[in-house]
Amino acid sequence: MFPNSSNLGRPPFPPKYQQQSTFFTKLPLNIPPSLLSHQQIIVPPFNFRATPAVTPVVTLQPMAYGSVSPVSRSDAVTSFQGRKRQRQQGVPNDAKRQRIHSHDSDTAVVNPAVPLPEERRCSFPASISVQSPVLRVPGSPALVGCVPPLQDTLFPDPTDTRLPVASDKLSQQILELFQACRQQASDLDRKELCRTELQREIQLIFPQSRLFLVGSSLNGFGTRTSDGDLCLVVKEEPVNQKTEARRILSLVQKLFSTKLSTYIERPQLIRAKVPIVKFRDKKLNTMMLDFFLFFLPNSNVDFDLNVNNVIGIRNTFLLRTYAFIENRVRPLVLVVKKWARFHEINDASRGTLSSYSLALMVLHYLQTLPEPILPSLQKNYPECFDPTMQLHLVHQAPRTIPPYISKNGSSLGDLLIGFFKYATEFDWSHHIISVREAKAIARPDGVEWRNKFICVEEPFDRTNTARAVHEKHKFDIIRGEFAQAWRLLQDKKDLNCILPLKAAKHKR
Repeated sequence: MFPNSSNLGRPPFPPKYQQQSTFFTKLPLNIPPSLLSHQQIIVPPFNFRATPAVTPVVTLQPMAYGSVSPVSRSDAVTSFQGRKRQRQQGVPNDAKRQRIHSHDSDTAVVNPAVPLPEERRCSFPASISVQSPVLRVPGSPALVGCVPPLQDTLFPDPTDTRLPVASDKLSQQILELFQACRQQASDLDRKELCRTELQREIQLIFPQSRLFLVGSSLNGFGTRTSDGDLCLVVKEEPVNQKTEARRILSLVQKLFSTKLSTYIERPQLIRAKVPIVKFRDKKLNTMMLDFFLFFLPNSNVDFDLNVNNVIGIRNTFLLRTYAFIENRVRPLVLVVKKWARFHEINDASRGTLSSYSLALMVLHYLQTLPEPILPSLQKNYPECFDPTMQLHLVHQAPRTIPPYISKNGSSLGDLLIGFFKYATEFDWSHHIISVREAKAIARPDGVEWRNKFICVEEPFDRTNTARAVHEKHKFDIIRGEFAQAWRLLQDKKDLNCILPLKAAKHKR
């Protein structure tokens, strides 16, 4: 039903479209129109280089784009004088800038005034009705799916604004903490701005590459202080993480340290199992702010950039679907993450649980209740989470999935207490958590699971996301924290007894 992975990166439309329209020749893009998605958005070029420089181009088994040139530069660049934009001749009326105000929406708006023409939209299998990831134009019908489009605040999805009713004190506290700490549209906008410019610069070295924003920034479980996770896809084939990925990241680190030093600070290559470049973006200047028509926060954002860890792209949109399919999911996951961070059991680099593992645990708990609150999306909608689906289609399929209606009417407070009970009593010695199966399954006899005290299955590649917990005393600490939280909440029904709310809201 879906194209297989061998076509990854190929244009989803015939090359003839390249010759039928001149729309894209007027846009300052350096990526193929065929790859436009929520993460390849049309923005004016930001030139951080003080003087022209020659960058060596590295070729790594380039992806095929047919007759489409993977990198193209346009001469039609909008000129600026101070903070005023000069009139640009030949810009279509529907591409003129509009002033958009977004406050509490969780979706990003990046240059929303430039919708793609119909012939430029990514194709999708005919048996599934999915709209383009680009902003809908006025008058277009609203989607019935549960997952809101990523850059559509002109037509916000009503699911995004509905929150569960909180009738008891504990539920009210959970909801208030969620509203105070959840990632705002402006937080995501800043990360997307950085991603867009970095992709432009990295493509000067790796012309066929694409840069994706992944993780909590997009999956619905992000907070105001969440880092930005980036995945650099350089080719279709898997990349050896010990050799090739490190070589690629070394070049990226050098680029950040030299040509982008006025924009990027503290780039460091971390030689882990999946190597990353850690860095921080600097504050935006006033010209950048003029490009964007919403308020962007002034704080720096920390980023982690990996190479070809494409599972992260796929699981981002699986979790995003779980996040929006039922309105109690996001508040629960955020509070559990905040609680785990406060009690210092939310750091895989120190032998405890990653935020990803914690989110999967909450989802599994909600799946395995006597009256489930969540289904197994991979079982119910296998075509939407096909592990061989082309990457530029991954974000579209979940938008066709309708909200899940559960007969379980438990409050947020009762569900939080129940989660700590579940985590305390789970049979970690013999079973592993599987969100893919929506049940606990017998522990496999493999190196991935052997000598690991907590086993949480990754829904796509079926590895252990909690493999960092390999020391007995760390496991005892984690389980002890779960047990204590269960006991205190069951007795006092007050979130302050396990997580000081003032401090948590202040950190956000």
